[in-house]
Amino acid sequence: MQENKEFKSGFVTIVGRPNVGKSTFLNRVIGQKIAIMSDKPQTTRNKVQGVYTTEDTQMIFIDTPGIHKPKHKLGEFMLKVSKNALREVEAIMFMVNATQKMGAGDRFVMEMLKGTKTPVFLIVNKIDAVHPDELLSIIDAYKAEFDFAEIIPISALQGNNVDKLLETLKKYLPAGPQYYPADQVTDHPERFIIAELIREKVLHLTRDEIPHSVAVEIEKIAKDENKDLVRINASIIIERDSQKGIIIGKRGALLKEIGTRARHDIETLLGSKVYLELWVKVQKDWRDRASQLRDYGYRDDEY
Repeated sequence: MQENKEFKSGFVTIVGRPNVGKSTFLNRVIGQKIAIMSDKPQTTRNKVQGVYTTEDTQMIFIDTPGIHKPKHKLGEFMLKVSKNALREVEAIMFMVNATQKMGAGDRFVMEMLKGTKTPVFLIVNKIDAVHPDELLSIIDAYKAEFDFAEIIPISALQGNNVDKLLETLKKYLPAGPQYYPADQVTDHPERFIIAELIREKVLHLTRDEIPHSVAVEIEKIAKDENKDLVRINASIIIERDSQKGIIIGKRGALLKEIGTRARHDIETLLGSKVYLELWVKVQKDWRDRASQLRDYGYRDDEY
């Protein structure tokens, strides 16, 4: 009779400056989209937990906002989320972009990590975009600044070395309980993920200041059992009247495209047909108002 393997579980925080591929990695490991992706910095605004479960392991990954110098209350909230996610975890993944030189943002993160007793992994992402001969000098530059427990180059996009990273992380996990059911991939409610999927489409289809001043509020989700249909009403929140016309587009074309793309991803998430109705609302300077940050899901009382 074969002995049961010891079950191991624990929490792993992913930190790094904006746009290094943290959300891409999380979606790759989980096997579906729970964190939105964009080439624009600061795409992730809140803590996103992804749950990865095998027969003998459960890792809860915490994807944090890209660390940057805050310019408003939303920025302060994002930095607080990232710092608080470093507490009481089994490992910290410090992710860097192989295609960018080490910058002040990377040094700021390493300085923030210097007081921790938690093992810190250096994860050099996007190795598919650089020549292998360049990797050694990239790694040496970071090793000169910080004493890492492990150094693992990966491509979150292509999947290179991701399995090796998971196996290495497993060695750092203690014996522990299964915190979540095996089929659960995130601790966020569907309402949160739906709002994020809509916001992702706005990020993809707009430029300049618009992406940074957008929030999404889900006003209603109702399931029509007779038609196997989910009806969703949502508002895209922007800060200025001048931005409203940009989001709506000529004859409503851009808003319609946002809705079409978002509906496709939401239907995949819910496994059901979706009727999505979008509105655009102006809430001036919402990023600097604590009450509105709470209304739009940016809550720090749980950290």
